[in-house]
Amino acid sequence: MSSIEYEIVEHIGVLSENAKGWRKEVNLISWNGRAPKYDIRDWSPGNEKMGKGLTLTEEEFKKIAELAK
Repeated sequence: MSSIEYEIVEHIGVLSENAKGWRKEVNLISWNGRAPKYDIRDWSPGNEKMGKGLTLTEEEFKKIAELAK
């Protein structure tokens, strides 16, 4: 199994935190050296482990913001 490399380019914010300290975060992340995308997923304390999430282009992220108004 190949490893996934990532870099959190910008931490945008925390949406929620559960009792075990895992936080649902919005970040701008570069996956495997590619251009950064917006990412919403659960992270363990210290961002050592991650849960399943959703990755969005800038256009998709803006569209969600429009729909939420």
